[in-house]
Amino acid sequence: MITVIAEIKVKPGRREAVLAAIQALRPNVLAEDGCSEYTLLTDYKAQVPWRKTAPDSIFMLEQWKSIRHLEQHQQAQHMDDHRAHIRNDVMDVTFHILEKRTD
Repeated sequence: MITVIAEIKVKPGRREAVLAAIQALRPNVLAEDGCSEYTLLTDYKAQVPWRKTAPDSIFMLEQWKSIRHLEQHQQAQHMDDHRAHIRNDVMDVTFHILEKRTD
């Protein structure tokens, strides 16, 4: 099992449009072979001194059975369509692919 945390940096004022596009995409992704989680997260508005804010970012928490499943997800037609749809609203995407340590 691998975990993906993706930060999608959205142009100012476009976050709600991208959130709506991801919500529409979500059922297709959850139906993919090997996907057990595809959760949208946004910045929590807490007043703590050590917090770095990301008001124009969207974070995705994903669980995939294997890297092969993640690669197939990235190549899916609905992902190509989704990326084309939000292309003008997104500045950058950073992916972290993580595995659980047992040692």
